[in-house]
Amino acid sequence: MAFMMTSDKATRSSGSANVECRLRIDAYDWGAIAADLDSEGWAVLSSLFDGPQCDATAALYGPTAAFRSHVHMARHGFGQGEYRYFAYPLPPLIEATRTALYPHLAPIANRWHERMGLEARFPNRHAHFLERCHAAGQRRPTPLLLEYGAGDYNCLHQDLYGEHVFPLQVAVLLSEPHVDFTGGEFVLTEQRPRMQSRPMVVPLNKGDGVLFAVNARPHQGARGDYRVTMRHGVSKVRSGKRYTLGIIFHDAT
Repeated sequence: MAFMMTSDKATRSSGSANVECRLRIDAYDWGAIAADLDSEGWAVLSSLFDGPQCDATAALYGPTAAFRSHVHMARHGFGQGEYRYFAYPLPPLIEATRTALYPHLAPIANRWHERMGLEARFPNRHAHFLERCHAAGQRRPTPLLLEYGAGDYNCLHQDLYGEHVFPLQVAVLLSEPHVDFTGGEFVLTEQRPRMQSRPMVVPLNKGDGVLFAVNARPHQGARGDYRVTMRHGVSKVRSGKRYTLGIIFHDAT
């Protein structure tokens, strides 16, 4: 699937973003990241965005044609705060990051599905996976930009959106903890069969991404693999403003 850019400048910007993102993402230790995902269900991608990229992405937030919808969390019982889903075509940096991350994640996703006894397998290229989503009626882009102010929070949840679900997603912190905001920690819970839930707080700096399980992940037990259910959210922001970019790899109905 391809989206036509409307100017030479946009094309150059997109190409530059693609090269920069691919080099940065390829340089991560993906063996160590896969090991963290297997043991904890999450891994930190340090400095996924630099400071100017964080600031430029956060500055996109607003009622513009870049977004397809606007959600006030309190109206739906999701928490407090708000977010906007991007429209296609995605901004070049976000499109490039989504595209460059996916080939590293697809082998992990396929291995997880095999371990959990799930039939779905994922192609090597993100464009091919999106074709599958779109053929099933999941045509709306899911990357989103979230804005939290003092007192805002995000309840524990899962970002599913349809039949075709890629089992990993990324959240990028665009604001500086203890400078732009206080509180607002990224939180994960893991529900293990016949056991109480395990909470996890992920330490993030500005520009870091957290890669985590969307719905479930395999866990090695004494009698083999079993599934544990994951949920994620954000604790209450005590002061300031917190911006986050969410990168989800499946599209929505």
